Amino acid sequence: MSDPTPAAAAAAAIEQLDELTRRLRVACPWDREQDERTIVPHTLEEAYELADAAHRRDDAKLLDELGDVLFQVHFLSLLLEDRGAGSLARVAEHVRQKLIRRHPHVFGEVEVASAGEVLANWDQIKSTEDGREPGIFGEVPENLPSLLYARKVQRRTASTGFDMDAPPYDAVHGMLEELEEAGDADARYAAAGDLLFAAVNVARKLEVDPELALRSSADRFRARVEAAERLAEADGAHWNDLAIDRQVTYYAQARLQEED
Repeated sequence: MSDPTPAAAAAAAIEQLDELTRRLRVACPWDREQDERTIVPHTLEEAYELADAAHRRDDAKLLDELGDVLFQVHFLSLLLEDRGAGSLARVAEHVRQKLIRRHPHVFGEVEVASAGEVLANWDQIKSTEDGREPGIFGEVPENLPSLLYARKVQRRTASTGFDMDAPPYDAVHGMLEELEEAGDADARYAAAGDLLFAAVNVARKLEVDPELALRSSADRFRARVEAAERLAEADGAHWNDLAIDRQVTYYAQARLQEED
């Protein structure tokens, strides 16, 4: 007997997960009490853990986190089913039709020359769909993390043609100069925000996720400071008692060890 096809194996596994989700919804007191508002914070947490696994290129962790996100989709779909507003089947069919509609270069006669044209077509098609909020920034969630919100606003603006081909490095330099020259707290506040916004725009043009990139940078800095503290302790010194020049020296040593 031949092994099942990948599609058949996936269908069987999803069916079993669906059965388990339904059982939990009935048999587990915690699962019974949940609604979409109490579940979504867990969904966001799982999504960030998935993003971290992908960024680290950790396939084992990616497999694990994908499963957690898949369960979230099942559970939220079941909540829709409970009140007659949808189902997992309707969710899957809805996104299937949406993907067909937004890929006319695959399923239609539209021709594209680049990934940028694909994104521009995507946003244009999305703006014409029923139920969409009007305007350039219709349905841009205001509760997105700041860096992702900035990127979303920039991308929506770019879809109208108001964009540059190359990463706008000059804007970052200009905003940094403005920040250096800012004379009061309000000016520094505005200039710091403009600098971050310009940096996000560069990241967008380079196809770098600013949220993940910043988190990765913060993690590297944290690891280096912790390593510098250990180096100081090995010399019988306490990090908090050191003058800044000695802290910098230990930090530089930690970076050199990182490169070895």
